[in-house]
Parts: sequence; C-alpha cells; structure tokens
Amino acid sequence: MAENNFKWYVLRAISGKENKVKEYIESALVTSSLFKEYVSQVLIPTEKVVALRNGKRTIKERNMLPGYVLVECNLTDECYPLLRNIPNVLGFLSDGKASTKPAPVSQTEINKIVGSVEDSAANVTLEETYVVGEKVKVTNGAFSGFNGVVSEIMQDKHKLKVIVTIFDRQTPLELGFNDVEKE
Repeated sequence: MAENNFKWYVLRAISGKENKVKEYIESALVTSSLFKEYVSQVLIPTEKVVALRNGKRTIKERNMLPGYVLVECNLTDECYPLLRNIPNVLGFLSDGKASTKPAPVSQTEINKIVGSVEDSAANVTLEETYVVGEKVKVTNGAFSGFNGVVSEIMQDKHKLKVIVTIFDRQTPLELGFNDVEKE
C-alpha cells in the first residue's frame, strides 16, 4: 500500500488535449484501484473570458496554462509510468536536472494558481481589444445607447476613456471594457 505522501506535479500534455488527459485520469480513478491508490486529484486552471461574437457577448473558459495538467499524486516507481504513459501526455515538467523523478510543485505555487482561478471566476476578463480612435457604443450605465470614440486605453485598470457627444459638447467618460461594445 502506498503511503499518503501526495504532492502536486505538472504533466506536460499536447496543447488542446488537456481536458482529454484529465478525463482519462478521472475515469481511471473510478475504474482502477491502482490509480485510486496513487492519484488524489487533477486540476486544469482556467479563467473566464468575455468574447464578442456576432455582436453578442459570450462567456467562455480559457486554459490559463495551455499544455499543462496539475496532478496531486504519490509519485512512486509504480505511479510514474501510469501517468507518463497516458495518451496525449508528453511527460512530466522537471526542474531541468538529470534526475529520473520530476520535482514537485510547492504548495504556495499551487495556492497561487488555485487563488487566481477563484479570482478569475469573480473577475471576468475581456478578450476583445480596443484601439484609440475606434468607434464604440456604450452598453451599460447612465450613458447607455450613446456612441463615442476611444481616446485612451488603460489596460491595467481594464478601462477606456471614451469621448461622447452630449448636447453638442464632447464629454470624456471612463468606462470599463464590459461597458462598451464595438460598432
């Protein structure tokens, strides 16, 4: 029987096949007692992103670490080939040394990744990019329905400065990326 020495490791997977690897491991956890003994959980960090398609906003999930799958396991000599030989797995992420076993990821790094996943669930980021001089329409707030022109982009704050004409006067507004849409 394996001892409870579970640590997090990073599996390198073919980009775009991370979910297949996760599904394979999870189904093996259900069917194989050997997997149950060595593997605790599997994680693919994702973030929610707003995308504009045909003028409509859709929320989709995007992989934060493309090509990587996090696995909490007891990496023994029996477990290593089980995980290494999963379809679409390229190997373990190692520290670059010529050691045979990969180095585990520290718990603080895992907490950062899991924390950023939870933060991204609260803060949906916008995938759409804007350009200075581009025409936009205000969709939220008191100026909803007004058209304007982007005068400044503040990527760090996820905001735009938009010049809107109100009563024949140009008025600058500071709006979030989610408060406007391209015309």
